[in-house]
Amino acid sequence: MGDINTAELLVRCLENEGVEYVFGLPGEENLHVLQAMRYSSIKFITTRHEQGAAFMADVYGRLTGKAGVCLSTLGPGATNLMTGVADANLDGAPLVAITGQVGTDRMHIESHQYLDLVAMFDPVTKWNAQIVRPSITPELVRRAFKIAQSEKPGAVHIDVPENIAAMPVTGEPLGKDAREKTYASFRSIGKAAVAISKAKNPLILVGNGAIRANASEVLTEFATRLNIPVVNSFMGKGVIPYTHPLALWTVGLQQRDRVSCAFEESDLIIAIGYDLIEYSPKKWNPEGKIPIIHIAANPAEIDSSYIPIVEVVGDIADSLAEIMKQADRAGKPTPHAAELRGDIRADYEYYANDDGFPIKPQKLIYDLRQVMGPEDIVISDVGAHKMWMARHYHCDRPNTCIISNGFAAMGIALPGAIAAKLVHPDRNIVAVTGDGGFMMNCQELETALRVGTPFVTLIFNDGGYGLIEWKQQNHFGESAFVHFGNPDFVKLAESMGLKGYRINSVAELIPTLKEAMAQDVPTVIDCPVDYGENLRFTQKAGDLSCKI
Repeated sequence: MGDINTAELLVRCLENEGVEYVFGLPGEENLHVLQAMRYSSIKFITTRHEQGAAFMADVYGRLTGKAGVCLSTLGPGATNLMTGVADANLDGAPLVAITGQVGTDRMHIESHQYLDLVAMFDPVTKWNAQIVRPSITPELVRRAFKIAQSEKPGAVHIDVPENIAAMPVTGEPLGKDAREKTYASFRSIGKAAVAISKAKNPLILVGNGAIRANASEVLTEFATRLNIPVVNSFMGKGVIPYTHPLALWTVGLQQRDRVSCAFEESDLIIAIGYDLIEYSPKKWNPEGKIPIIHIAANPAEIDSSYIPIVEVVGDIADSLAEIMKQADRAGKPTPHAAELRGDIRADYEYYANDDGFPIKPQKLIYDLRQVMGPEDIVISDVGAHKMWMARHYHCDRPNTCIISNGFAAMGIALPGAIAAKLVHPDRNIVAVTGDGGFMMNCQELETALRVGTPFVTLIFNDGGYGLIEWKQQNHFGESAFVHFGNPDFVKLAESMGLKGYRINSVAELIPTLKEAMAQDVPTVIDCPVDYGENLRFTQKAGDLSCKI
């Protein structure tokens, strides 16, 4: 390869990694990178805010397992990028962030818009570095993608000074090394099989790590053959079909719920691809007395409530298959699982015919589930609606309900839906958001229209920060500083060339959802929601007594 500049070599390295899209904003310090990308196979998606770009890369990484890539300029562009980068890092989504930077000849003095971006990104990434010499570009890019995509996946950052980007260089992208599976030890497999065989009332707790490992099918077989009920975390939804008779649906609300009864009666927790960041073990094993088997790609984190009796560390699907060969639970029923599942399902079905208006969140989600196909994807924002989505929106397939539950940043749903539509253009995509989260990144609706990604944005409209009000009411019996006004969301959508709908009765919801999904442009549905259900649920959960 003849002399090219560093920016061109960087872009060729991105192509070598299989990068399809880069999400970002143009800036003066990334001009050379943008120019190189113009003549590459990579599609650059110009967003309206760097946070939106990072969220798009975040969700792209979640859905594909390949690192999503986002780009910003220095200073304020990079600080805008950070929230989405941090979200990917804590949620376990592979992401590569690239920032422009002042020239190396300006870093030793106070310079316009200059911040030490390597220092700034350090706490929110797995790894980050600056290209200080053109010749190291291939090594840095290869390392960035390898680290981002290795378990546990997360965010990495590459900083590109503008004078380095323009310098000539001779070099080639590095070849990609094979990603070999790692296998658990025979000893740990045997110990796990013995413990499972002896347990009278085991329970499987499964997280997003099992989805990342493509272990859904073997996990379902594992639970079925050994007759062990399964609960999933927010980010583990769909890892076992919700219709499966052993599925006890989702755990993770920061308060008591029906599924809490399954933990209280369990004599063994089998944690599979479980991440403590989603749901602290202190919530379900406060005294650390329940024995735990840890099955994951990485060793267990240290926590006084999470001290496994055995750690099965290696490829999750292979570990489950090997344990199945040795474990024997023949003739051992699963006490009370069917009864508990019936109670959980009854809570879901209870609102099927509710006609109250504003619409109760349970009914809103029930109707949404009726119109969504098994492969369709919903991206949930963060707020009170996220709690209801986690509890009531049920999935047959993994990666069909994307929830941020590590960093849990508001504003992810709408830009995330753009990424989801790019990855799966043949599926219906719905961004479920509150009015608070919607207003944080509603500018990306223009991006969605421009790049041709039609999807539905469903707004749970309560005129406030409903989740915080819920917590205030629980703590203090009153709320403050959480209410606000909203624009006319229908007119806002129409002003951007989109279609907008307002729900005025329960009967309108399903027909409107179907009509919105049939459009060839992005659509916005404004739906008033009755969050009086929040406190009613808190009261009901507080009075809950386990039958088992």
